[in-house]
Parts: sequence; structure tokens; C-alpha cells
Amino acid sequence: MAVERDVFVISGPTYLKTVNWKCEHNRRSVAASLVQAVYVLERDRQLNHQSIEALAPPWWEFFHFELIRKLVDDADMSIFGAIFEFNPPSSKEASVENAPRFVIAFRGTITEKDTISRDLSLDLHLVQNGLHRTSRFSIAMQAVQNVASVFPGSTIWLAGHSLGAGMAILTGRNMVKKGALLESYLFNPPFVAAPLERIQNEKVKHGFRIARSVITAGLTIAMKAKSEENSQRSIAEDSFSILSSWTPYLFVNPGDHICSEYIGYFQHRKNMEDLGAGFIEKLATQNSIGDLFFKALGWESEPLHLLPSADLIVNVSPAPDFKYAHGISQWWQPELNLQCTKHRYS
Repeated sequence: MAVERDVFVISGPTYLKTVNWKCEHNRRSVAASLVQAVYVLERDRQLNHQSIEALAPPWWEFFHFELIRKLVDDADMSIFGAIFEFNPPSSKEASVENAPRFVIAFRGTITEKDTISRDLSLDLHLVQNGLHRTSRFSIAMQAVQNVASVFPGSTIWLAGHSLGAGMAILTGRNMVKKGALLESYLFNPPFVAAPLERIQNEKVKHGFRIARSVITAGLTIAMKAKSEENSQRSIAEDSFSILSSWTPYLFVNPGDHICSEYIGYFQHRKNMEDLGAGFIEKLATQNSIGDLFFKALGWESEPLHLLPSADLIVNVSPAPDFKYAHGISQWWQPELNLQCTKHRYS
């Protein structure tokens, strides 16, 4: 993927001299900036920044967006998301072609006293494949559905970072089941599994992945054998096939163990097909050991990281530390060494 040089940063938002909405790098930078806007909105709230003191507005105003609604968590009253509407100076300008009408953005975890308790609780729900059971998801899902129903036919983007990327995945998946494919920008999305991508020895790493696939496939077959589970497994398989038409953009950094496993998740699929073990991997890619364990206990489980299709964008630029590798700010930087692979499930 070519390096984008049309972006510069001035003490805050990512500024594009002119937003070319057909340019994937410009689209990525704007989506990341709107996610950052949600982080800053919440910090403004915590610090009681009012009017001219508020630091959040420049993050959306430069790109000609308006904030039309803040999404507020009912447990701690924090701002976890926002709905932005694109309002360019002139809709007749060629530069607005391919621009979204709305962007619904979600922030990740904020480790401040006002938010850390609720956010870490949601992180735990995510790890347990139970984010869909939370009130924050219900608020987010209702907001997305409302925009889609009130403005039918409008281009709607979803965007999120870390925990917020998990929220965007969950809402995006549910909208697919309702027949709506929303363009989605998922920055550092959590992958709930052992971070095998951190293993340096390729043979050892590949061996662990094969073993995990075989175990997962075996457990899946064993559970399907139970007559009371047959209908549930058929529904799950059908659901995975339906999701295959949705191709979100996944932005991951190899130095971030929270999301780096997506790299191996998709590459392993191809490796198993090359080995002639596509059937095993087809079962394994639709399920996870954790998901099967939770369902065996009778828990309702929805693993967000199991995606049939995606455009995987990997930032292979050197990361000085984990904080940078997991941070949102990398995704609006002007000179990134990005590698993009397209993965389609069939």
C-alpha cells in the first residue's frame, strides 16, 4: 500500500489539505480522527470544558462534520460514542463524492477514575464473548438502527478503536443480519485468543495454530453430534455465511498483542487450504475454543473476532512501544508502511 503524504498534524486533529473521499488513506485518517473526537469529548466532560474551552470540536469541524448526538453510557454517564453528520459547504463539489452521510464512532477504554470501572467491566464482557448482553451495546445498537431507519439509503460508516472497535463489530454484524452492510473502520480490534502471533519461530507458531484448529474442529463436531445442539449449530453456520458479505476494514499493528492475532487468523486459513485441510479450518474459523466452552456451560456467547471476510491493513512501520502500537494516533500519521490483504470467505 502506498504511503499517503497529503496529511499533516497541527497540535490536534489530522488535517487533510483536501479530503479525497475516493482515497483509502484519506478515508482512514478521517475515520480515525472522528474516533479520537469521541475520546476528547469524554475528556472534555470529565474536565468540565465548556464552550471555547472544549477541545473536541476541531476534530470533526475541519472535515465539515456536525455532532448531532452523543452516546452516553447509562451506568457511568460517560460519552462512549457519537453520531456525526457530514455537512459540506456545497454538496455539488466533486470532492464530496463517496463521502459518508453519517459516521457513528465509538471510543475504547479510558483509564481515568470516572470511566475505568465501567470500561474494564465491558472489557471483561468482551473477553467472555458477552458484550452483546451489556446496556452500552443496546444503546449503540439502537442508535445505529435509528439512523439507518430514519435516513434510508444514506451512506453510514461505523468506526471504533479497541473496545470501541469491538462495539462497532458487534453493531455491524447485527446490521448485516438485518440486511444492511455498513462500511466499517475498526482500529486495533481485540482478538480474544492466545497471541500466537508473538511467537518468533514460524514452525512452532504454525504447529500451535494447526493444533488449535484440530481441537476446535473436533469440539465443534462433538457438540454437533448432540441432537439438542443441532439446530443451534445450523443457525451459527448460516449466520457465519450471511456475515461473509460484510467486509470491514481491520487496522492492526503487529506490536499490539490485543489485535495482532488477526494477522495469523486470516493467514492460517490459507495455509490450511494449501495443506488440504480446508474442511478442518472451515469449522475452526467459525468457532473458538472459548466460545464452545461458554456454550457448553449454557452461556449465550457471541465471539466478535470470528470474521468471515475483511480487508486487513497492517501497520508494519516500527512501533516504539505497546502504547503506540495500540494507540489510535498512528492511524492518521502521514507516512505509514501499510500492507493490505483482502480476505473473502467462501
